[in-house]
Amino acid sequence: MTSLTENRIRHHAIPKRRFSPLAWVALARQRRALRSLDDRALADIGVTRDAARIEGQRAFWDVPNNWRD
Repeated sequence: MTSLTENRIRHHAIPKRRFSPLAWVALARQRRALRSLDDRALADIGVTRDAARIEGQRAFWDVPNNWRD
């Protein structure tokens, strides 16, 4: 029997819908580009260096919340 916490983690990590391989590639490319932005470009889009680093390190299958459901 799994605990509620394990179910939440498992549910959060895997998207419910299936996406095309192009969507996965695009997401990985965007995250890589976000990591490479300088501080001025990050300030222009309102993202801190730490937030960009965290987002850039996410795995390609860890999709944004608005992709779920």
